[in-house]
Amino acid sequence: MDNKRKILIVDDEPDVLTLLGERLTKAGYDVIKASSGKEAIDIAENKAPDLIILDIAMPGLDGSETATLLREAPKTKGIPILFLTCLFTKQEEKMCGHLLGQNFFIAKPYDAAELLTEIDKRVNPPKP
Repeated sequence: MDNKRKILIVDDEPDVLTLLGERLTKAGYDVIKASSGKEAIDIAENKAPDLIILDIAMPGLDGSETATLLREAPKTKGIPILFLTCLFTKQEEKMCGHLLGQNFFIAKPYDAAELLTEIDKRVNPPKP
């Protein structure tokens, strides 16, 4: 039985999906990709990832709106979300400030080791 942790990556930039997907696959994760907020919600409800990495600035349903909808749905409300985004503008800080309690943020460009450490903390928490 395959017990790899599943991570859903959501970004409208194909290069980001490819690079991040390769990095996470090499680290031993099962990677699922989505290029929009709507696609991410559909996948999260059907595939139950262990973590969602979500870009904020996306056309259509942005990352903040996507996260809000994921938090409201019974099947997805407990999935940790990592926002991976460019350095925050005042608008992004305002837009996402209400989500800080349940989520975490890493700025692009990101340090690969730091990103993997943060992911590991969320998908493989220490046992009591």
